[in-house]
Amino acid sequence: MVDDSGWLLAKRHITDDAVGYKILLDLLAEYGDTAENPIPVAIETSRGLLVAVLRTGKRQVFAINPMAAARYRDRHSVSRKKSDPGDALVLANVLRTDMHAHRPLPQDSDLARALAVLARAQQDATWNRQQISNQLRSLLREYYPSALAAFEPWKNGLCRREAQELLRAAPTPARASRLTLRQLQAALKRAGRQRGIEAEAERLRDVFRADWAHQPPLVEDALGKQMLALLVQLEAACAAADNLSEAVEEAFPQHSDAEIILSFPGLGIQLGARVLAEIGDDRNRFADARGLKAYAGASPITRASGKKSSITRRWVKNDRLNHAGYLWAFSAITASPGAKTHYRRRRDEHGDWHAAAQRNLFNRMLGQLYHCLQHRKPFDEHTAFPVDLAAAA
Repeated sequence: MVDDSGWLLAKRHITDDAVGYKILLDLLAEYGDTAENPIPVAIETSRGLLVAVLRTGKRQVFAINPMAAARYRDRHSVSRKKSDPGDALVLANVLRTDMHAHRPLPQDSDLARALAVLARAQQDATWNRQQISNQLRSLLREYYPSALAAFEPWKNGLCRREAQELLRAAPTPARASRLTLRQLQAALKRAGRQRGIEAEAERLRDVFRADWAHQPPLVEDALGKQMLALLVQLEAACAAADNLSEAVEEAFPQHSDAEIILSFPGLGIQLGARVLAEIGDDRNRFADARGLKAYAGASPITRASGKKSSITRRWVKNDRLNHAGYLWAFSAITASPGAKTHYRRRRDEHGDWHAAAQRNLFNRMLGQLYHCLQHRKPFDEHTAFPVDLAAAA
């Protein structure tokens, strides 16, 4: 803890438990911390119980990027020494000298913060499910190509319950070729299929009994056991993603911003919840739409030095919001005539590549979302793309 002149007032080492939190709060109170005038705190993370304790009341908590903290450390010492007390002193001096250059954590509502937890967890579960599915697909390609051919007509392929049930019943191509129509039909029924069971069972039998290359029997059995181990992980990942999706669908409509967000083309419940999770519901978080666009990585960045100048995409951004924006713009092209015309104009007249045109569309729609949330208005196609609609007509 330092004063306005940089003089060290106190330093403590606390534990990450209730006792440590009480020591910290008592220390703050000893040096003038009150509910009306709390002492601001700098920390290198925005999550955890310590942050939750510090955010009670009106206290401003500044989450300093570790990379920025490392640059500040070089200002105080050129020997490149590093210690926890020294880092704490650096963070305290960051607020003392450059508080105006850093943002405190947004004052989002509890519902918005809960939605952020659910939406990010659902996104992580979806990525984890896809990663395990890719691993399983690569393994099947090594010894079980008939399974990939059998599941190819199905949407979501290996993530479907029918595919998982069939792989559990026949972990090797040799066993799959011996499955009867009755066994195939029973596996489809156990997976919950209700229509076209007989025709689908006949198609699967023909695929499994076709002429395919095989590994040696011992190797094939070993690969089958490895596949079953991956299958257990995939089933757990699918169940986690589905459960979290249901939780998001239940919580997101309860938020007051949900109706406005869902009025935008290309945003459904899951994607809209991800957008809300990253931008929050603190209306004072961004001074204007430009700040939100820069935070999302939608607006370009200019690098100029002397006679040289270049305009490139942003690499330092909120990756989750940027990923949601890519999906949002991709869906909006087919859901909104104005968005499609804007995308085509960027491709045809400005010569943008697909990703650059989508990023420009995301940049524009993000500004529209900022305006609608600030003024509590739903999205209107004619207001958002007046010239684009005329051109489309």
